[in-house]
Amino acid sequence: MASPLPTTPRDLINLSLKTANVLGVGQTAAAEDMNDAFNLLNMLMAQLQRRRYMIYELVTVSKQGTGALSYTVGPGGDFDIARPAKLESAFFRQNQNTPLPVDYPLEILRAREDYNRISIKNLNSFPRYAFYDAAYPIGNVFVWPLPSNQYEIFLTVMQQLQQFQNLSDTLALPPEYSAALMWNLTLELYPFYGLPVNSVAEKKAAASLSIIEEVNAQIPMLQMPIALRGNNTGTYNIYGDFYIGSSP
Repeated sequence: MASPLPTTPRDLINLSLKTANVLGVGQTAAAEDMNDAFNLLNMLMAQLQRRRYMIYELVTVSKQGTGALSYTVGPGGDFDIARPAKLESAFFRQNQNTPLPVDYPLEILRAREDYNRISIKNLNSFPRYAFYDAAYPIGNVFVWPLPSNQYEIFLTVMQQLQQFQNLSDTLALPPEYSAALMWNLTLELYPFYGLPVNSVAEKKAAASLSIIEEVNAQIPMLQMPIALRGNNTGTYNIYGDFYIGSSP
């Protein structure tokens, strides 16, 4: 009879300990070994969280504008989500309570230095930029010009990968993640126990991550900066942020 796929961190850890030759057939891991491997697994999950292609979904959250200079992002904040490392994209919505609300993209400022170049930070007008300060434990997002309550702000961030609370938690991840976690945890266990890295395990770990990256890859369409489009770009559509037609 075929063995079921691992469904808990305990299952993953037992497989990894056996694959790393820390455990033999029929042996049971000591509580200290299980606890150490559990910590290594959660540290691995935290590292994978920072790699875009390891995230299976992007999520979009919203907040009504208030005219504030900034909004908190994190558990219990204005955007009540797990603190993200960065913004993937952002937009704001006008006329949100009408049959035809209109969305406008916000340009992401990636550095504090870019935001600091804004001369009048308290300007109230049509929003254009968003800067995310990834403070810990609560981040802050600055939208400029400041959006009033007639606008709704939307942030798109990476879905938070599961962080395990105990060894018996149920895995809440797509099935292809099980092999990737098992093989990559095995690589973490080799140096932890002073064992040489097995080349087969190393290749399996890399291949398992590649499979996930291939599935999760979302590459946006290439866009030409407005400054390089010249005068033959046609009519600009303010509702869709694109040009219609072109002049000869």
